[in-house]
Amino acid sequence: MTQAPDIHGLCPARFNAVKDAFAANFTDAPEGLNELAARFSVVIDGEVAVDLSAGSADTAGRTPFTDKSLVPVFSTGKAVMALMIARCVDKGLLSYEDRVADHWPAFGAAGKDRLTVGQLMSHQSGLPGFDGGVEPEIWFDRQAVLDRLAAQAPLWAPGTASGYHPITIGYLAGELFRIVDGRSMGTALREDFAQPFDLDLWIGLPESEHGRVAQMRKPTAAPDLGPIDAVKKAAFLDRGSAPGGRGSTEWRMAEIPSANLHGTAKDLARMMSIIATGGALDGETMLSADTLAQATRERIRGFDKVVPFDMSWAAGFMRNESLKVFGSNPASVGHTGWGGSMAFADPATGVSAAYVMTRQSPHLIGDPRALRLVEALYAAL
Repeated sequence: MTQAPDIHGLCPARFNAVKDAFAANFTDAPEGLNELAARFSVVIDGEVAVDLSAGSADTAGRTPFTDKSLVPVFSTGKAVMALMIARCVDKGLLSYEDRVADHWPAFGAAGKDRLTVGQLMSHQSGLPGFDGGVEPEIWFDRQAVLDRLAAQAPLWAPGTASGYHPITIGYLAGELFRIVDGRSMGTALREDFAQPFDLDLWIGLPESEHGRVAQMRKPTAAPDLGPIDAVKKAAFLDRGSAPGGRGSTEWRMAEIPSANLHGTAKDLARMMSIIATGGALDGETMLSADTLAQATRERIRGFDKVVPFDMSWAAGFMRNESLKVFGSNPASVGHTGWGGSMAFADPATGVSAAYVMTRQSPHLIGDPRALRLVEALYAAL
């Protein structure tokens, strides 16, 4: 059996089982997914209660993974994106019932004129990818992506079903945010959250921070998408369905709220505590109770057209009711990311938590390492 690395951080005795589970993920992880580096952080009633990290930030095992190490969390960043849109709603810049085209007229082309903001955020727009051949480099030209998606006919009737938008939702929500707020979402995250609350979270990572990014090991198998059709090909499998053709430096620096947030588990958990605590961050109200209720209520439920799950979607959040991966409360909300990362909030217990790792698995939702940690956490509560 592999020897567990030194585990650093905060763990009161009542959470010893969580620390044991964290250690076991390095030595005896399910499916042979032994960790290379990982961090698991828990915030209760707005205070950091558990913060565990271990491993090496490089695949060679020479650089320690520390509390300053950043990890790309891919789609887990969609939870932050959803909070940023909720902030616009709270400030009166948007309503979830507004039609997207009322703010962005070009988007209303090809039968998308009645789609609401709430439907957009719950993956109902019918735009999970491009409907024709594009080169992967297109994703580095934000305006080209927006122009193409605004003109494109939806792949199903908008508002009739959900179909997970892996990357496009970041451009669509990001443009809506820019129109009503005047700033990019990455800039607003930095100015409104990261700097005033000391959150190490980035949408668009400056090159000066790239040296802190831990190296990822990609999964050895592709995710299970179920039977493949044109919708799933557009979302995940077509040549231009994901950014490519440029180096990691350009990818990290791009602002793609749906796919390339870099951060730490502790600060993801702190950001999600806004939901767990009824709208506050470090005692400062960031969202009203009404906005929180609108952001987290079910918008659509059913078998998703892209990911092979019965999904209950809120306005940008996965709802736990159908997935049962965010603890024991069906009303918990969160998001998972490619390779295994996740962040969630449970208003019933005041708990928010986040898990990041560098060895990626093929699981789109419900990585067994994260499930083990969350199970141990709830047993200790």
